[in-house]
Amino acid sequence: MSSAARAFARAHDQARVTRRARGVLVASAAITLLLYAVPFGGLLIYPLLLLSTLAHELGHGLAALATGGSFQAFYLWPDGSGMAVHAGPEGPALQAIVAAGGLIGPAVVAGVCFALARRERVARLVLGLLGLGFLAAVALVVENAFGFWYIGGVGLLLLGLALRARGQVAQTALVFLAVQLALSVFSRADYLFTASAQTTAGVMPSDSAHIAAALGGSYMLWGAVCGLFSVLVLVLGLWLFTRGESRVSMASLRRR
Repeated sequence: MSSAARAFARAHDQARVTRRARGVLVASAAITLLLYAVPFGGLLIYPLLLLSTLAHELGHGLAALATGGSFQAFYLWPDGSGMAVHAGPEGPALQAIVAAGGLIGPAVVAGVCFALARRERVARLVLGLLGLGFLAAVALVVENAFGFWYIGGVGLLLLGLALRARGQVAQTALVFLAVQLALSVFSRADYLFTASAQTTAGVMPSDSAHIAAALGGSYMLWGAVCGLFSVLVLVLGLWLFTRGESRVSMASLRRR
């Protein structure tokens, strides 16, 4: 095969992947809108809203582990609140990173899911890793019954999709998950600019307030910084998911 033929084949494959990716994104967004529009859609949306709390609290725990601390326990309650119990790390900068881990957690997970969902095989692998990760969390850190059943159920569902679903279904499921987490970044944006948070465990300082206490400045400022970072991560993830049009067009023009 000549170099020109190989270039055209790559361009054709890129175009096919790009069209499919965009179609999956539109389908996921349409399903989400349908859930909000149909009667009793709120009952169907409720489990999806819990995903943002899951990503938020796991963000705290994983940030604690990454900075040398420990992730000791995780609670998820039916009202949608949660709590990650962690120890360490020492130092205000590292403590601020752990606090920020929860604020940017949903956006980071959504952005990574978008970026990796472009290919069906990779999407299937990501679903499997997420499923195994949630099941590991259930075994290691989840402490309450509601969290056990919800997170365990989500883990088994994702693992089942990874193992049994067709490639396009697995890809759509991963993008749908990313869409829900991306929406939560905006629907729960008010939490970025509050000084305290009400949970089942009681009223606690917000994550933005924790960052301000560690680094100085206003919790409003740090909420804005985390919010801007979240938007940038989502934009990057979406760009990586839908990229390729300019290169495809150039290859087609050369062939002509």
